[in-house]
Amino acid sequence: MKAAVTALELSHFRSHKRAKLALDGRPVAIFGPNGAGKTNLIEAISLLSPGRGMRRAGAEEIARRPERLGWKVWAEVEAEGAPHEIETRAEAGQSRTVQIDGKTVPQVALARVLRVLWLVPSMDRLWIEAAEGRRRFLDRAVLSFDPGHAERVLDYEKAMRERNRLLKDGVRDSHWYGALEGRMAEAGAAISIARRAAIERLAGAQDETETAFPTADLALTYPDETPEEAGALGAAFAAMRGRDMAAGRTLIGPHRADLDALWRAKGVAARDASTGEQKALLISLILANARALAATGGAPPVLLLDEVAAHLDTRRRAALYDEICALGLQAFMTGTEPGLFEALGERAQRIEVTETAGISRIGSQA
Repeated sequence: MKAAVTALELSHFRSHKRAKLALDGRPVAIFGPNGAGKTNLIEAISLLSPGRGMRRAGAEEIARRPERLGWKVWAEVEAEGAPHEIETRAEAGQSRTVQIDGKTVPQVALARVLRVLWLVPSMDRLWIEAAEGRRRFLDRAVLSFDPGHAERVLDYEKAMRERNRLLKDGVRDSHWYGALEGRMAEAGAAISIARRAAIERLAGAQDETETAFPTADLALTYPDETPEEAGALGAAFAAMRGRDMAAGRTLIGPHRADLDALWRAKGVAARDASTGEQKALLISLILANARALAATGGAPPVLLLDEVAAHLDTRRRAALYDEICALGLQAFMTGTEPGLFEALGERAQRIEVTETAGISRIGSQA
């Protein structure tokens, strides 16, 4: 079953005043000089999924300057054997809105149409920086298996924000906390179950396949003792009110979880591996995610790989392309030189992006 973006149109999006692409479902190699707007194209595709996209940008940051007229991304996608039209936009000074097949929907509805995963240069330090980035990485994998995960995370975070407001205001009346903690416990338990299920699927996909990329053993961990069963988690929230009030925030729960990874063959924690090895582990997990989806009969994700090829040697680069093509994935890959994609041959569509007088120009090649 194929999942692909078949057409893309941008209006006043980052450096692109207007851009229009016709795509045929093959992997897409996007090349051109730094600053030409290659990453902006794939950022637009990342917004065909819930959230703030691969740059985590606010709606106002995306609008083309100096006009700042608002922006629009329109796409035609093929998913689960059916065509859909997706439009997401933000008028000047307004929040982002989403339409699917002409109907206005919440962002979380995007997860039920298209699965989108990405690797970008800012993730190179994923294993050695704060846990928040690793949670986002894991949750995007969870979302690809379980579209309802987005609603649960939003419900948990909304209830937690309200609870944190009570804590900061020094409210002690237990009646104010009870309903919020019940919502947090129910959503939090479901979040933990979904995360562990995704880790199991990723592990299974790695174990069953020979790959040129390293296999990682994954574990969900917490800095403090955090129950994962709803009743126990709700009781823990209640017991922690005093300590949480002193801190002014909720100190336990799934928002404190972390993802640990161990390079299995070497027995080395991902955080202690070299930069190149850390990137190889991330690529391995992205590919495992796609294989796990295929194994369950689901549509594979669309991959966004920003400047990944430049950091791989020739052998690993060719292996990456072979695995992408074998899985039938549509992967959007950026690089400064067309030679980086030579090993793809005719298996890929090529798009050259150049910049003249501050305006990005896009040319498609067979």
